[in-house]
Amino acid sequence: MLLKDSIKIEQILESESNQETQEDKFNKVDILAQNAQNELIIIEVQNNKQLDYFQRMLYGVSKVTSEYLNLGEPYSKIKKVYSVNIVYFDLGQGKDYVYHGKTEFVGIHQGDRLTLSEKQQELFERKELFQLFPEYYVLKINNFDNLAHDNLDEWVYYLKNNEVPEGAKAQGLKEVEEYLKVQQLNESDQTDYYRHLENDRLAISLLDTARIEGRSEGKLEGKIETARNLKKLGILTNEQIAQVTGLSLAEVNILL
Repeated sequence: MLLKDSIKIEQILESESNQETQEDKFNKVDILAQNAQNELIIIEVQNNKQLDYFQRMLYGVSKVTSEYLNLGEPYSKIKKVYSVNIVYFDLGQGKDYVYHGKTEFVGIHQGDRLTLSEKQQELFERKELFQLFPEYYVLKINNFDNLAHDNLDEWVYYLKNNEVPEGAKAQGLKEVEEYLKVQQLNESDQTDYYRHLENDRLAISLLDTARIEGRSEGKLEGKIETARNLKKLGILTNEQIAQVTGLSLAEVNILL
């Protein structure tokens, strides 16, 4: 999708949690994540128009960059930071709905690009100079035309319409779709749904226990007790209970 990498969410931050002191300029980083290379990704959602939002992006990246360099560590240990900004207002002037910014150094006389030396590439484990510096993404949600052509568009469609497009295949959207379905239920149905999930979780635990005890002990008493516990849950059929416990179907029918 956007970063073409799987990410792991580390923190979901509330509004006051980013301020170290009362005087600290507040930068609302909604989500802090890491990718497989342990690079940092800050994701912010902004609904209200803010003329100095570009400086807000810079402040957020600078703050996270400095916070993740421990005292005494060399500058080579500074983490790469990606800033993903999801905005619902017309930020700057531009017709596209996804913008990407990165740092490059170009000679003012020769017009050549400054690159890393071989030793620097070895030190940083990077091929390009821009890979050492923060990268910025701006998603201007209101500019999206609701035509989803790829996985990224499917996510932008969801962010704009609060619903998953039909036939979506983007990673994570299936979980979002299930979440939305649950949120649309009334309070009573939501309670029943979560109770059903808890029963499933308990059944799985009992099934795993039954398999382990059946292999290690093989005691008839243990199998009978397990069968009775499974029956009390009212989730499995007698045939399934027989399969799990190792008892015959006839034995299960007699016992239960």
